[in-house]
Amino acid sequence: MIRKHRSTWLLAPVAALAALAILAAACGSTGTSGGTTNKGTLTIAGFDFAESSILGQLYGQELAHNGYTVNYKARLGKREVVAPAIKAGQIDMYPGYAATDLEYYNSAAGEATGDVTATVQKLNARLQPLGLEALTPSPAVDQNAFAVTKATATKYNLSKLSDLAAVGSELVLGAGPECPTRPFCQPGLEKTYGIHFKSFKSLDTDGPLTRAALANNTIQVGLVFSSDSDLNKLGLVVLQDDKHLENADNVVPIIRTKVATNDAKSILNKVSSNLTTAQLVTLNGQVELLHQDADAVARAYLQQHNYFS
Repeated sequence: MIRKHRSTWLLAPVAALAALAILAAACGSTGTSGGTTNKGTLTIAGFDFAESSILGQLYGQELAHNGYTVNYKARLGKREVVAPAIKAGQIDMYPGYAATDLEYYNSAAGEATGDVTATVQKLNARLQPLGLEALTPSPAVDQNAFAVTKATATKYNLSKLSDLAAVGSELVLGAGPECPTRPFCQPGLEKTYGIHFKSFKSLDTDGPLTRAALANNTIQVGLVFSSDSDLNKLGLVVLQDDKHLENADNVVPIIRTKVATNDAKSILNKVSSNLTTAQLVTLNGQVELLHQDADAVARAYLQQHNYFS
């Protein structure tokens, strides 16, 4: 299991902005235009984890197919590097996450909620003065989630978090040691869903200890991230957050307003609208577990879903 971005309840206070000098050393590749007329050049950056590279390629390859020249700065760094770069105009867009980006740009003001529409509206209010825009969010999310094994899901007929209320007293929750005090972990499960677990086991945050404990049934419910690459391989079932406890970390392109033409936005929004969390889990698994290249995985997905036809 490879860690990705930190969801909002795990965020530490925002660090001082990193120097932009890393841009000079960043490796950039170019995608050639698929159309007869070049509509312009866009530089797409990504965070330093595989999912971001996949998303960047999905957006970038579809833009290239529709007449844009696309430059890539994959794995540019953390948000503290990527955000200053786009504000300075050194990159044009990056695949972001609604709640986490909002809490970055508002300096952890606590404005993000489980309502993705409201969260993106608040994000755009923060981005507009910076000459930036968040586009239409995708159904695909990479956020805090709670998983059970298929055996546990079958035994207790579990598909969503609200199902746990009736059986929580028989189950052990496992997560990082901060979970009992964080509003989007154990206290939130109790307040929002009325779930009172048999006990809590302090393990790690979305890590190997949690996975091992789920496998040997030491715990029955464990904290994960919703698009983790190994969920399918391990046979874990993510329970639907049907009451929207978690902040909405839907995938959303962040783009400079100066290059956000109606045509470009339409292309990007099409990619976003058709991407699901289940598909993102599969794509992540192909890169992180099967060691395929992000550009090849993205190209196969776009071909399979008739983007290039």
